[in-house]
Amino acid sequence: MSIVRSTDPDFRICRVSFDGLLEIQIEAEEGGWATRWSSEQALRGQVKEESAILQTLKREERSGVLRAYRCLLLFSAVGEGGAGGITTIDIRPSRLESLERLDRDPGVRSALARMFSLALGGITTVAKT
Repeated sequence: MSIVRSTDPDFRICRVSFDGLLEIQIEAEEGGWATRWSSEQALRGQVKEESAILQTLKREERSGVLRAYRCLLLFSAVGEGGAGGITTIDIRPSRLESLERLDRDPGVRSALARMFSLALGGITTVAKT
């Protein structure tokens, strides 16, 4: 896997609806991808039913073909008051392309990339069950 840098054309920070996240989870289950929740029920047990923010992190290529992106996912956690969680999830390139981008403005892009960097350092990562 290769790292996606904030200067790369495929670096993205996107909003994903809860229903969209469920679809990503189902696609990851069907694709047998390792970076996902163990089930839709497990996801529902950890993620509040509201939109989340996703950032591309790595590219997975096989035989020179882009198969998936490993993304960071920042979300509101179930039963944690106002606390959030951060974890990774794999996503198909075509699904990533369909998500609402939040990072088109360079200043916003930089601020959101910094937000994810801080979240990684200051929020306990959530292990998927």
